[in-house]
Amino acid sequence: MLYWLFENVLSQIYSPFSAVSSLTLRALLAVMTALGFCLLFGSRTIDYLRSVKYGQAIRDDGPKSHLAKTGTPTMGGVLILSAIGVATLFWADLPNRYVWILLFVMGFFGGVGWADDWLKIKHKDPKGLVARKKYFWLSVGALVAGGSMYFIATQQADVATTRAMQDLLIPVFKDFYIPFSAVPFGLAFIIFTYFVINGSSNAVNLTDGLDGLAILPVVLVASGLGAFAYVSGDVRFAEYLHVPYIAYYSEVTVVGDSIVGAVVGFLWFNAHPAQVFMGDVGALALGGMLGTMAVMTRQEIAFAIMGGLFVAEAVSVMLQVGSYKLRKKRIFLMAPLHHHFEELGWKETQVVTRFWIIAIILVVLALMTLKLR
Repeated sequence: MLYWLFENVLSQIYSPFSAVSSLTLRALLAVMTALGFCLLFGSRTIDYLRSVKYGQAIRDDGPKSHLAKTGTPTMGGVLILSAIGVATLFWADLPNRYVWILLFVMGFFGGVGWADDWLKIKHKDPKGLVARKKYFWLSVGALVAGGSMYFIATQQADVATTRAMQDLLIPVFKDFYIPFSAVPFGLAFIIFTYFVINGSSNAVNLTDGLDGLAILPVVLVASGLGAFAYVSGDVRFAEYLHVPYIAYYSEVTVVGDSIVGAVVGFLWFNAHPAQVFMGDVGALALGGMLGTMAVMTRQEIAFAIMGGLFVAEAVSVMLQVGSYKLRKKRIFLMAPLHHHFEELGWKETQVVTRFWIIAIILVVLALMTLKLR
């Protein structure tokens, strides 16, 4: 909205306002808008959540040290999503269909998370929404997003562009890719997209188990995917770095930077000891958006590298559950992985800081693949 105002009205009155058309400037403005929104409304949101007794229910089978967190306001993810929405609507080029797909994923996955959080609060039970219902609705959201992206790809006049928007790129290799576009009706693309978005959403949700733990990795991954989107939308960078050039991918950068600003602002209140938790409403939505951004930029494998911490957390749960069902034995002292290290004697702040360091290393490695082609 503000972008349209500057571009079409204010720039005609005062020419320097035309600088807002710069993608880089709009991305920075999105960061500052989302950050400012969270800092401005953060305390008020926490006070409201506390007044209506939206307190976190803590599982009694988790680390005993976490029982002291019972009653900490949750559903703070509403603040994050509001900040992302405001910053995106202000500074993104709204006719861009990718912007609206990301906003749809944010709203839909956030809605499922909200229902899960609400049931936990209402029944004072940490189990929340029945697993099969939760998975069903997340699957609906992922399939709609995947189908929408496939539809956009098929509308391209250039066959090469249509293929580039579907085929799976392999990092490091310049001209090697998996031809999803060869499978009729976009089945390979849509199914793969479904797993990426759904897997990412659940992985971020599993990681969000300690104060601030998921925050910095989300910031780093959103920044990394924003960089990939920026490169893909600039013909010079795309040609130099051997990535597909899709002009309207670049607008994803604004949404990614909105995520960065909102999540950094939320960290102010979520740092140990946390004043508020984002809950499933935030974690599921953020994870879904990151997975969707990865698909849009065709950097799913690079996303798995930079989001390796999320992958490790999800895999630890799958291994733990599978091992216990098959052998009646546990692999980890407790899952997800961060609880395992807590049980080994690491303090919560040690786990968070060390996991953050790992996340930084993984994002740097993923960004290096841009040049290693």
